[in-house]
Amino acid sequence: MSQSPIILALDTPHLDKACEWIEATNEVIKVYKTGLEFFLTHGETGIARLREVGDFDLFLDLKLHDIPNTVASATKAIAHINPRFLTVHASGGKDMVRSAVEAAPHIDITAVTILTSLSEIDLQEIGFAEDALQSAVSLAKQSVVAGARAIVCSPLEVRAIRLAVGDSPTIITPGVRPAGSDLGDQNRVMTPADAIKAGSTLLVIGRPITSLTDSRLMLDKAREITDSTR
Repeated sequence: MSQSPIILALDTPHLDKACEWIEATNEVIKVYKTGLEFFLTHGETGIARLREVGDFDLFLDLKLHDIPNTVASATKAIAHINPRFLTVHASGGKDMVRSAVEAAPHIDITAVTILTSLSEIDLQEIGFAEDALQSAVSLAKQSVVAGARAIVCSPLEVRAIRLAVGDSPTIITPGVRPAGSDLGDQNRVMTPADAIKAGSTLLVIGRPITSLTDSRLMLDKAREITDSTR
């Protein structure tokens, strides 16, 4: 693996802070994730500012979930921003995922299966008929059939999903924590090295890097995590 598998989560509403994180780590990290809070706060102007700071692919994590026509319209509305990845909820169904794929064929529509913050008890309370593993595999399979080129899942479901969808789709895993890191709000986690071995392509990592106050420490941690996956 010549390039780092890290997608750095820019989980901050502060544009200057996000720019600092990119400046500190862009020597190693080449994909950055902006979420709903950042996008609602700064919009495409904020994305443009981030792109002035470094050369990277954008993971636009909006988790679209609505009726197919609405998701298609929303996807078209941001297609000109040209993210590499755009997330939609797989639980919206095949037609919804397909509507996003058809609205922006140049973007890797990325289907989110089961949120890594949810425990098995949470899934039961929500009303899922199957456990996290079976539900995630089913959602991944139907999303790939609908044209999704990337899947988001817990690292604990990666191996089963990789077997179910084959080698082509990109599998992106949040819920990845280096050994000894605080779990935060994640419940189903794995180390970066184990996630890659299980079949992950890219790893969403935030606080283990961004919580470090010194830019040199952030870069060193990014290198350390990257090296651990090789």
